[in-house]
Amino acid sequence: MEPELNTVLGKAVAILRSFTGDDRVLGLAELVRRTGLPKATVHRLAAELVGHRLLDRDRYGYRLSGGLFELGLRASVERTLLELAMPFLQDLYERTHETVHLGVRDGAEVVYIAKIGGHRQAASPSRTGGRMPLHCTAIGKVLLAHAGPDLRREVLESPLERRTPHTVVAPGALERQLKGVLEAGVGYEHEESAAGLLCVAAPVPDAEGRTSLAISLSGPVGRFRPESHADAVRAAATGLGNQLARRRIPPHTATL
Repeated sequence: MEPELNTVLGKAVAILRSFTGDDRVLGLAELVRRTGLPKATVHRLAAELVGHRLLDRDRYGYRLSGGLFELGLRASVERTLLELAMPFLQDLYERTHETVHLGVRDGAEVVYIAKIGGHRQAASPSRTGGRMPLHCTAIGKVLLAHAGPDLRREVLESPLERRTPHTVVAPGALERQLKGVLEAGVGYEHEESAAGLLCVAAPVPDAEGRTSLAISLSGPVGRFRPESHADAVRAAATGLGNQLARRRIPPHTATL
């Protein structure tokens, strides 16, 4: 959801959301360009955000502050979710020594809220806090398959970004894959978000079969066989779903 630029709060949020996971520092001119706000407005609000410890400023420009991290740690539902999920993610990693992700759906994107990988970690465009389109990742396909019909229709009717030569951009082919996810209980990626990367994902279910949360396991072409890990990933996702149910935390409430 885009921030409302007609309010002071919306303008401040627009400034904060100008930063991507690849940005360490942004200058005033770049913040103006990304937000489309007047330079004087950006300068004034950025100074206020610095005062509230939501931004830091140095001679190179502005960077996100540790105050945002502190606020994130106070988000009780998300903190509880990660505390409950981490044993399942760590167990899956110890069993496979491949890269493990936990992701939630936010609109037509997946947001990675946890990532575990060791020295054998495959080259991957994912990162904790990062985003990827739903249609080109295993975890995204799982979340899209379990999303409401309106979102599925919206994604299938929109242009699908081709991130690699293997990205599925034909709506009919993607729809068939989504049906396969619902039938098999897992989804796959074969070099669709990044060359050389394979992945398998499973939904974290609730009693009604709904979810906006999923676990995935990824590895490189040549060594990783996603199909051989489907049962392990499905078991981890089901185990987390059962744990959330006992704590009465529905997986579908994890949506950002």
